[in-house]
Amino acid sequence: MNPRTLVVAGAFATQFTVIGALFSLGLYVKVFEVEFGWSRTMISGANALAFLMMGILAVGMGRLSDRFGPRRVLIVTGILFGIGLAALSQISAPWHFYAIMATFIAIGLGAHDVVTLSTIARWFDKRRGLMTAVAKVGTASGQMAFPLIVAVMIASIGWRETFVYLGVVAAVILIFGAMLMRNPGPDDVAANLQAHAAAGMDFTQARKSRTLWMLCIIQFSFFCTLMTMPMHLAAHGMDMGLSAAKAATLLSIVGGGSVAGRLVVGVLVDKIGCRNALSICLLLLVLALGGYTLAAGTISLFAVTLLYGFTHGALFVVISPTVAHFFGMKAHGQIFGTVLFFGTLGSAIGPIATGATFDILGSYSPAFIVLGGFAILALILARALPKTSQIGA
Repeated sequence: MNPRTLVVAGAFATQFTVIGALFSLGLYVKVFEVEFGWSRTMISGANALAFLMMGILAVGMGRLSDRFGPRRVLIVTGILFGIGLAALSQISAPWHFYAIMATFIAIGLGAHDVVTLSTIARWFDKRRGLMTAVAKVGTASGQMAFPLIVAVMIASIGWRETFVYLGVVAAVILIFGAMLMRNPGPDDVAANLQAHAAAGMDFTQARKSRTLWMLCIIQFSFFCTLMTMPMHLAAHGMDMGLSAAKAATLLSIVGGGSVAGRLVVGVLVDKIGCRNALSICLLLLVLALGGYTLAAGTISLFAVTLLYGFTHGALFVVISPTVAHFFGMKAHGQIFGTVLFFGTLGSAIGPIATGATFDILGSYSPAFIVLGGFAILALILARALPKTSQIGA
């Protein structure tokens, strides 16, 4: 089989598993409230810590992938991620939850995006946006499949047993996906892949560019929303009167909408450029967050969630090609990992601040307004990005 096809398939499997499992953790908010009496702020704090550690680890994972290749990195991190999921079945105190999320789960999160998308960027030039989108459809597929399956399993066998099965299945799929991944080698002559992979700025050059830091602020500003909504959306739906099954459907709608968002924006990146595609994504995010403050019934909530799902998926596609466009492939993993680190700072703040807002005010609406403000800031900065590549500037 064509090695490019195998790489995309491996990236798809990795994205499907890691983010699908992560999305399903949103179903545990109510479970942990009932089981342990934990507040949503406390529960959100564990996710926030995991995302913060993900960002710290992403820089190193990108550098390891640049140096040693994606396969070895993803095998090790996939095994550790599966162990972490299974270990969550044994928690009985907050520090158990925090420790596992900040180590095993964070390691899987830190590797899954930067390693897979950087590898795809090395294999593709003209269709980079579309192939990134195809890989990220794996994320959307996991978002649709995992919450529904996990909801059924929790109801039938209990939440602890569900975590054990989830961990085993995740490790198996992630090892399989890792075996399909590799960087272009001497025999991969099509499109001068090795020369393409070596072109561009190194990290020392990139960090002197204002464009890099603009991208970091943009990532911070919208990523707080992308990590907050999966954590709190199901609980928000149940607060509005939805059953647990219908609330799980909200997460699946996000996944379904994000499939369209990823594919449409993947094509747009290749057609109209990264800067314009990013601006469209951020405008839709602003509209979706505004819609959440107004949605008062089930139909409107589901409609706004579909719009949010579209932009949620799209924003996960556009950043890796944008980094490649501005800085090339020479140090793509490390540069992309740096941008992701700033995003995870936002993702660490967003979920816990949103949980605290609910605990204090009894409503998510103020948090949605603040998140919308950050999205507007990201949109303004996106329009201020240079219109041309920074390579050679």
